[in-house]
Amino acid sequence: MVVFAYDFLGACVIVNRLAKSLSPYLLQHQNNPVDWFPWGEEAFQKARQSDVPVFLSIGYAACHWCHVMEHESFENPSIAAYLNDHFVSIKVDREERPDLDQIYMNALQLMTGRGGWPMSVFLNHDKQPFYAGTYWPAAAKFGMPGFPQVLDALSHAWKNRRSEVEGHATQVTSSLGQLAIGVDAPASTLPAESVIVDATAHLLEVLDPTDGGFGGAPKFPHATDLDLLLRRGLTTGNAKLIAAAELTLDAMARGGIRDHIGGGFARYSVDGKWLVPHFEKMLYDNALLAEIYVRAFQVTGHDRHALVAKEILDYLEREMIDPSGGFHCSEDADSEGVEGKYYVWTPQEVIEVLGHERGERFCRVYDICETGNFEGANIPNLPKSIAAWAEAWSEPDLASDLALDCQRLRDARLGRVRPGRDDKIVAAWNALAIRAFAVAGAVLNCPRYIEVAETSATFMFDHMMSEDGRLYHAFRQGQSHLDAYVDDYAYTIDALLALFEASGRARWVGRATQLADDMIAHFEDSDAGGFFYTADDAEKLIARTKDWHDGSLVSGNAAATMALLKLSRLIGSDAYREAAQRTLKLADSILKTQAAACGALLSALDRCLHDEEQWVLAVPDLETMHEWRVRFVGRFRPHVTLSWVIGQAPESGPVASLNRKRSVMDGEPTLYRCRNFTCDRPVIGAEAAELLGQA
Repeated sequence: MVVFAYDFLGACVIVNRLAKSLSPYLLQHQNNPVDWFPWGEEAFQKARQSDVPVFLSIGYAACHWCHVMEHESFENPSIAAYLNDHFVSIKVDREERPDLDQIYMNALQLMTGRGGWPMSVFLNHDKQPFYAGTYWPAAAKFGMPGFPQVLDALSHAWKNRRSEVEGHATQVTSSLGQLAIGVDAPASTLPAESVIVDATAHLLEVLDPTDGGFGGAPKFPHATDLDLLLRRGLTTGNAKLIAAAELTLDAMARGGIRDHIGGGFARYSVDGKWLVPHFEKMLYDNALLAEIYVRAFQVTGHDRHALVAKEILDYLEREMIDPSGGFHCSEDADSEGVEGKYYVWTPQEVIEVLGHERGERFCRVYDICETGNFEGANIPNLPKSIAAWAEAWSEPDLASDLALDCQRLRDARLGRVRPGRDDKIVAAWNALAIRAFAVAGAVLNCPRYIEVAETSATFMFDHMMSEDGRLYHAFRQGQSHLDAYVDDYAYTIDALLALFEASGRARWVGRATQLADDMIAHFEDSDAGGFFYTADDAEKLIARTKDWHDGSLVSGNAAATMALLKLSRLIGSDAYREAAQRTLKLADSILKTQAAACGALLSALDRCLHDEEQWVLAVPDLETMHEWRVRFVGRFRPHVTLSWVIGQAPESGPVASLNRKRSVMDGEPTLYRCRNFTCDRPVIGAEAAELLGQA
């Protein structure tokens, strides 16, 4: 229902049903003349009563083309009037309802062969899709029909060819049911390691040998593939895999996809050289990339990777933490209605901040020129490394000077109109940030990062848990809502295990175990194996999906498998390991035929096939633990389970099974190592330190 209200100046404004939403994206549309409904039975009841189809529009707050379609069509009174007369319109935030997004994205891809946002799907009264697209302009252009033409044609078809419309909807829904599961029957054994070998060989084949990344423009970071390359490079000793990951990470770090002034990465690059980003910044991308750059530092020892990771995390800590302790979702691409305006520079703007000499030097290093490299302005990037400039100019302090320059430019940039921010907190994405801060805090020996991670984890358990111990999906302005999905659980379990490794506090393992039990109880397919994306008591939709393929995020089944494998070794639970193995057996045919889209699942398989070692480090106190933590995590050990004993070994508690009777010997740090259910003799003090440096 569109109503009229008055603002504080007395001006009449439109307010629709979305005004009651918690979602910043839905609130962006609260003043549209479109009679928007949130997703729910009320909308479909209205469609039945009016005998009109449903127009479902799915997007998210940082989406540039979502904003464009809103301004062109949803704010257009005549288009809104047509929608209100001939359709019931539903607006959905894909970040709040990824279950809906998955189903109807599958429908969009089935019908058009492509996907993207804004997603525009037309449904019958049973929520079945019969037509779909993405952005349509308000008037025909770019070879696309105008949105009014699309609406008129679909309304006409609904009224005059209803049987065809319903028949098509039934066919699409049947196909969605098959796609939702992915595979029907599990294999009798785990997938062979050869599927990982073939997949990594394929990554090398599609690698851009000059600019990194996989395939052509647009280029996405593909964090799961980079993780797989680093992991398998260590597992197999294949230096080409590590070199491919490092080539891509270095190219991204040089490019404009990285915000060289303020830290963090944009969602993707529209070109093949990582120069021109789609300027929106997503929490999940930055959390995943921060960890990947830390892993690259562990694998190669190259400090430049650690520097990039620190810049990302400092950006998140400085600008994306909610007062509650959680992390906000995203920052928009647009400000003042212009994509990228906040992030670009002219030489004069730089010189005004830094002065003539330092400003000209900065412009030369960061490719800022009078002609511009982006629509007459400049996206800072590094065609040549700072180290190369320092050597050419004989300026050993160049890197530190430029860091100070970036800080001054960042301070000046704060005076500009900032892009909008989606300040809701999503459990899964927040968990990725917790994990990144915990891993980096341990590896880079930065206690502040671990404190940030623990604060955010504490927030989740204080504010995103129901009275019966179930996890919520989203939080904003003091209120949690929406049932969690499998990736919310799986990412959080994994984050808590990283927190235990970083902090030595066993309570995080206990909480991970609680979540793992709930995840298995409510999400696992106990018959065929694998995990559904929604819980068994969630809203019933036209399909219940199993999430196998990575997009920008790790797939739900891959995340659940990896988390359960780690936790099973830490607490000695065969049940968790068996659930993970059931998932991998079910995924056998997917990995054989679609491995290119399953990097995280391949990493989980790699862990399962090589998950042989458990190490316990017993130390006399926390101070010693902090010192010895760096010895362990200084190297990436993807197949080792680490547990801590601080003081005396516990007789009870979450990690008692692994830690029992493994205490400090002779008052010195003591390392206990077991492999394939056989334990070596304890190694003490200097000998343990030497072994950690070698193993």
